[in-house]
Amino acid sequence: MIIKPRGTSDILPADSPLWQKVESAARETAELFGYGEIRFPTFESTELFQRGVGSTTDVVQKEMYTFADKDGRSMTLRPEGTACVVRSIIENGLCGDAMPLKLYYFTSCFRYEKPAAGRYREFYQFGTELFGADTPSSDASVIALAYTFLQKLGIKDVKLKINSIGCKNCRPAYRQALIEYFSGYEAQLCDTCRQRLQTNPMRILDCKSPECQKIAAGAPKVTDHLCDECRAHLSELTSLLDGMGIAYELDPGIVRGLDYYTKTVFEFIAPVDVDKKTGEKKELAICAGGRYDGLVEEIGGPSLPGIGFAAGMDRLVAAIRLSEQELPAKAKPAVYFAALGARAAAESNKLAYRLRQEGIYAECDIVGRSLKAQMKYADKIGAKYTVIIGDNELDRQSAVLKNMEDGAQLEVSFEELYKILSERG
Repeated sequence: MIIKPRGTSDILPADSPLWQKVESAARETAELFGYGEIRFPTFESTELFQRGVGSTTDVVQKEMYTFADKDGRSMTLRPEGTACVVRSIIENGLCGDAMPLKLYYFTSCFRYEKPAAGRYREFYQFGTELFGADTPSSDASVIALAYTFLQKLGIKDVKLKINSIGCKNCRPAYRQALIEYFSGYEAQLCDTCRQRLQTNPMRILDCKSPECQKIAAGAPKVTDHLCDECRAHLSELTSLLDGMGIAYELDPGIVRGLDYYTKTVFEFIAPVDVDKKTGEKKELAICAGGRYDGLVEEIGGPSLPGIGFAAGMDRLVAAIRLSEQELPAKAKPAVYFAALGARAAAESNKLAYRLRQEGIYAECDIVGRSLKAQMKYADKIGAKYTVIIGDNELDRQSAVLKNMEDGAQLEVSFEELYKILSERG
């Protein structure tokens, strides 16, 4: 038997309504805030992610699915969406549009990571990107969009954590402070973090190794090294969030995993899993993002500030399941046509098609079941009504309409039937 690749998942019809709920809430919220949808390729030139995501990141060094096409060009399955959006707006000339430019997308991403709870090798994201504004107000509006979206989903126990990781003016001094601090613990760091020490020491703060986390807890705080501009930006952002009533926690430990971030970074945390041994809920980031003011320029476009976020749809679905709310279910048919004989089956198909044209969900037998089996099937799929048609009913141009909830039934003409189902369907 051929099985799916490790770290991937099948989304089955029983699960689809919940995914559709997430997608609908995302689309409604993004458009409420004035965003338009963008779509982009599944694979891009490898150079895009090397330049955009950062050559020293784990994503580029270890996790990308990269291959050579038939012309020998290096291509990569997208590991994230922001670099793709930036490439698209540059290539299609959107940088010259009226600003701010607001875009949203749904995408699958691919990273070769060790699968775990809430972590997959193919995962799905809802993302937003805002270009052309570098003000704290633009940061606040993006965070408010994410907050509104999560509220709409009814996810419980959501926490917002924010931080500033500085800019090109104050980051060098902080980088040097980290190098000096972590050099004293170099022998205790994991192999990956020893490599990061000289190339990208801020990534050590994001390491998942317990020993590295313990060491990182005492590292210099980025907020102690911010320049006046970055400190004022963060202060105004928190003031705006206070004014909107959006609760947050300042967390100097948030640095994000991609090189393009600058100034504001944030994460929304929520329970997504339960420890089977302890019963404790496991919290993970369900939505995260930040500002990337130099990314468009890095990829070859004009100087254009940007900010955005990505919400992990796999994790959102898991968080909703833990939120003790009624979950959406697959739609049930308003009516099932149970036919006895070939003539009745043909008429059933015709009536079902007519109702579907009016937007009413109707089903009929297409596998040749007996009448008894058809009635059982109608009950199994939760049909609200069953319409029974045989030769006698055909001769009278009528059918037996049965209410599946209370068992009441009556004979009605086809035209009356259509009217009744149109009104009640």
